[in-house]
Amino acid sequence: MLPRETELMLCTLVAEPFDRAGWIFEPKLDGLRVLCRFDGRKWSLISRNDKPQNSFFPEIVEALKRAVRKPAILDGEVVSLDQRRQSSFRLLQQRFHLTEKNEIAQRMKRFPAVVFLFDILYFDRRDVRDLELAKRTTLLKKSVRWSRTIRFTPAIREKGAGFLRQTCRQGGEGIVAKDLSSRYTGGRTGAWLKIKCSGRQEFVIGGFTDPRRSRVGFGALLIGYFDEDGKSFRYAGKVGTGFDNKLLRELRAKLDRIETKHSRFAPDKFTPRGANVHFVKPTLLCEIAYGEWTQNALLRQPRFEGLRADKPAKSVRRERAKHLRPAAR
Repeated sequence: MLPRETELMLCTLVAEPFDRAGWIFEPKLDGLRVLCRFDGRKWSLISRNDKPQNSFFPEIVEALKRAVRKPAILDGEVVSLDQRRQSSFRLLQQRFHLTEKNEIAQRMKRFPAVVFLFDILYFDRRDVRDLELAKRTTLLKKSVRWSRTIRFTPAIREKGAGFLRQTCRQGGEGIVAKDLSSRYTGGRTGAWLKIKCSGRQEFVIGGFTDPRRSRVGFGALLIGYFDEDGKSFRYAGKVGTGFDNKLLRELRAKLDRIETKHSRFAPDKFTPRGANVHFVKPTLLCEIAYGEWTQNALLRQPRFEGLRADKPAKSVRRERAKHLRPAAR
């Protein structure tokens, strides 16, 4: 029987890349993290917030049926690839929140998705989470029939600094470093690290401003994050770029449904006020790329990348890169 409790391994953000024996380095994928569960009869794609994703990605479910025949739990990322063969969350978001089969089929053709698998937790009546990553990777490689839709996540050994430079030059998001001796324990343990090419993370939408002149929908989103206690909602800035007219209208409709009279942001001197400012319940998540954080804890040059629905809003924190490196062996 498949284990019910399968807490995901999470990455700790660090500031600098490194070279280290006993570690591998993978491209950081910009998509939807999923656990792929097969109980011997049915496949289930489950997101980080335990939501089923089968209906949104039927081509992946069908490909998994051909790829693995024994009960398994696989860890991976669903992505859409752009013309440079880089994962693009902007493309992938076109596959979310659909309910009509015809629309799902049309979007599947226009915005095809693949899944990159990078770990295995269970296979053929055996829980393998206590194996070292090196052994789990070997088991994953030989347990899956790979295809254009079901892909193995490429990795290099030891040379993380050069791999990050190459990834950034090619327009990638960053890299993930993993200790080959680590077990799959779940949570943030320091065994999995992420190093980004530029600032990028999830935020929660807390309001918006009215559009001006010929702009439709809204002018800018007001975004924030929660303190470590999950109670105080902190303002992080305004985002006015990254939208086309269709998205502006669609987002405004979503925002109107959750509008509230009062701001949910913690009191500060930076949150916009006035007749053209509207506040919403902090329930919608979005992914934002940005240049840096200012000394006032506001984002510089933020750009909207897409809505997210794979984690609860209260879990969104400000990510702070740690200046650490794993200890030498």
